Amino acid sequence: MLRKLLIAFGIFEIGMPQPVIDACERIGLENPDEAQLRPRALWGARLEGMLFVWLLARRESGSRIANNLLAIAGTVLVVLPQPVIELSQTLVYENTDDLEVKPWVKPAARLLGALYLTVVYLSTTGSEGGDERSTETKLEAVVSD
Repeated sequence: MLRKLLIAFGIFEIGMPQPVIDACERIGLENPDEAQLRPRALWGARLEGMLFVWLLARRESGSRIANNLLAIAGTVLVVLPQPVIELSQTLVYENTDDLEVKPWVKPAARLLGALYLTVVYLSTTGSEGGDERSTETKLEAVVSD
C-alpha cells in the first residue's frame, strides 16, 4: 500500500510539481510569497518524482546507481540536514538570502531523508503480500504449459 501511495505521489509530482513546491514553501518558509524559483526548479521536482516512480515500479530490477544515490542523499539528510538544506535552497531559489526558514525545517529534512530511505528499501524488496501469490500463480501457469 505504501509503495502505491509513493508511486501516486511521484506521478503527481511529475505532472504537477508547482503545488508540491508551493506546499513545501508554506510549510518551510516564514515568507513563502517572497520566494523566487529558478527556472529549472520545476524540473528538479519532476526528476525526484520520476526517480520515485522508476525505482518503486521496477522493484528489484531498479538501478543500483539510482538506489545508492538516493540512499546516500537520504542518509545525509537524516544525519546532517543543514548543508543539504542550504544547497537545495541555492539550487531552487534565486533569492536565498531573503528567505526565512522556519525552525522545523531541519526535522522536516530528516523526515524527507527517511522517506528517501523508505523508497530505497521498498525498491529493493520483492513484492508486497498479495503480489507474491500472483507471481507464484504465473510461474505455475508457465511451468504447466
